[in-house]
Amino acid sequence: MTTWTEFLTSQGAALADATVTDFGDPQAELAAAAERTVVADLSQFGLIGLAGEEAQTFLHGQITNDLRGLTDQAAVFAGYLSAKGRMLANFLVMKRAEDILVMLPSALREPIQKRLSMFILRSKVKARDASGEWVRLGVNGPDASQALTEALGYELPGGLMGMAHGEQTFVLRLGDQRFDVFVQPEAAPAIWQQLAARCQPVGAPAWDWLMVQSGVPMVLPQTQDHFVPQMANMELLGGVSFNKGCYPGQEIVARSQYLGKVKRRLFLAHIDAETAAGDELFSSELPDQAAGHIANAAPAPGGGYDVLAVVHNSCVDAGDVHLKARDGAPLVFRALPYPVA
Repeated sequence: MTTWTEFLTSQGAALADATVTDFGDPQAELAAAAERTVVADLSQFGLIGLAGEEAQTFLHGQITNDLRGLTDQAAVFAGYLSAKGRMLANFLVMKRAEDILVMLPSALREPIQKRLSMFILRSKVKARDASGEWVRLGVNGPDASQALTEALGYELPGGLMGMAHGEQTFVLRLGDQRFDVFVQPEAAPAIWQQLAARCQPVGAPAWDWLMVQSGVPMVLPQTQDHFVPQMANMELLGGVSFNKGCYPGQEIVARSQYLGKVKRRLFLAHIDAETAAGDELFSSELPDQAAGHIANAAPAPGGGYDVLAVVHNSCVDAGDVHLKARDGAPLVFRALPYPVA
């Protein structure tokens, strides 16, 4: 991906560890993400490719969602669990021709690929790093559909999680005005320039903020093995099937679902302090233990940080949750864009 990195640099991108931090004005980019249509490079996410006649069946038996009906017309959101039912990763699963593609944070791509490979055994499946095969882009905002239709030259998918394909591209709809776009490297500079003519380029922090606002959590190295899927609202986001059969951790997930209300949930909140994934949260409601953890965090356009936090429900109900200490910066909770039971 060196040539793609060089191209982004020529377009004004500042990079750190192969991730675009900004295009020269981080605060303006955050403001644009909140109000306008933006385009972002998504190299902070990697791709695992699974090929072979048993690839779909193999992955179906490893994750929380049902892949038996997976086609190239719609993606699936799913979790990958430890034997104790806690998420080691969550990701998008997509089909492109005969390939199964798994999109997840780049920091988890190698360890999750290695772990999956341990269980392939005699299955007719091969796992590979597919990150270099597709440039990943994100487009969000009121003009996203029109900008993408013009740049890609074909009709976009209509429904949530729907996919549409071109010869050198494919696109996934993640919301009314949010899309992930996958482009073969040789075609990516031209597609980027067409999109950038209508959309403001932004760095990863602005895209992270949009993901926080969407209420969709992403497991990171700091939060691996922390949350059962229901704590992260995965079943509310269509990421868990309760009738697909066995997979690692399935018994824990089923028990959490059928034996009572989940005591911890994912919430959207604002903090007037710097924070990061994995930071502990505290409350006087639970004097002897942490009340929860930050799952994802991003700088907010107006200052401070917006976060997705997994917190004990009683502490949220009491309005008493603080960052890192019981007298730390308070969390101000906001409504998620979907109902939470």
